[in-house]
Amino acid sequence: MVELDRADIALLRAMQKNNRLTSEELAGVVHLSPTACQRRLRRLRSEGVIEGDVSIVSPKAVGRHVTMIVMVSLERERADIVDRFKAAIRNTREVMMGFYVTGDADFMLVVTARDMEDYEQFTRRFFYENHDIKGFKTMVVMDRLKASFAIPIEA
Repeated sequence: MVELDRADIALLRAMQKNNRLTSEELAGVVHLSPTACQRRLRRLRSEGVIEGDVSIVSPKAVGRHVTMIVMVSLERERADIVDRFKAAIRNTREVMMGFYVTGDADFMLVVTARDMEDYEQFTRRFFYENHDIKGFKTMVVMDRLKASFAIPIEA
């Protein structure tokens, strides 16, 4: 775990709310110079505390009207099968998020589609053609209530 001081925590909280703040705006929030803020941001990125800068895009605005949460069970839980499926998740653009989980399923995916026909085509290609998959269960999202990557950061 990386050691974070109060300035780092303030900087992270500010960046999670708005990653487009200028160095001058960050300096006002964090009470450091703009140069010190930039130096800290570089360090936080190099240490992997900040993993990337993303924008949250409205799925409906780009024609992705349906979101599904899919629980996937593998036929066998062998390292090579798990690694292959992890790679498939990473390389499939319709999979917005993927988690290797414990419990009733092996993986939990968040999948986007234009419509149900598009999702059916995805399931044929991604699930039915993969012989390592024992089964999957789909839950269709009726309403997205929150979209965030913000992590609670304790002082």
